[in-house]
Amino acid sequence: MKDWFQYSTEGFLAITLTTIGIYCALIIFTRIIGKRSFSKMSSFDFAMTVAIGSILATVIISKSASLQNGIMALAVVYALQLVIAKARKWQPIRNLVDNKPTLLMKNGKIIEGSLEKCKVTESDLKAKLREANVIQLSEVKAVVFESTGDISVLHGADDKSIDDWLMDF
Repeated sequence: MKDWFQYSTEGFLAITLTTIGIYCALIIFTRIIGKRSFSKMSSFDFAMTVAIGSILATVIISKSASLQNGIMALAVVYALQLVIAKARKWQPIRNLVDNKPTLLMKNGKIIEGSLEKCKVTESDLKAKLREANVIQLSEVKAVVFESTGDISVLHGADDKSIDDWLMDF
């Protein structure tokens, strides 16, 4: 516990320089690969974001991971992201990497088993409906548990229907 409160100029300088270096590498890789690096389009994208955060934290705080090793780890993770993003144009890869959206409600009715399958409670669903300003269940055209883990609420006037393209899972 005594080590928690120790200060060393050398340690402070090392953390500062390492943070600046790994941050610059992160910016450069993100500019090269693109904004997709931090999107939540699929579970793979989310895993990428978590991996980057873990690499950054380890390199900045740990004495055992050098700046060069951290930059190499970032490069490998970004390269994997790029390869998987390009390979997702093939259906087998897309099936392996992407989660499918799940319909939780249709035309104001909860689809039996969908909430349990997605580990979503009725309380979660009610909160999302309120967040979407739904005041009558009859307004709800569909509620979709997206591949990202977000819940989308599609609602509107009774005489409007949802375009089939939006519901093509």
